[in-house]
Amino acid sequence: MFLPKYPDSPTPPTHITSTAADSAPARRPVPQISVSTGAVAAVLLGGVVLTALLAAVAVSAVSVAVAAVVLRSLLRDHHRR
Repeated sequence: MFLPKYPDSPTPPTHITSTAADSAPARRPVPQISVSTGAVAAVLLGGVVLTALLAAVAVSAVSVAVAAVVLRSLLRDHHRR
């Protein structure tokens, strides 16, 4: 009842059709991205400014830390006298 029925004498196809190999694969068009010189200059300038600000914050933090250590040392000597 549920058994498949096979043909008595299978015949191979007379010709083979291959559509996938004949045609090139379809490619989607890639959007064109144009970067202007002004945009590159703005990004570079922004990077330089942010780097300079980060360096300024780091130098300020180090100087505040050194000042705190010096003041702590001076106050400790003042309290001992």
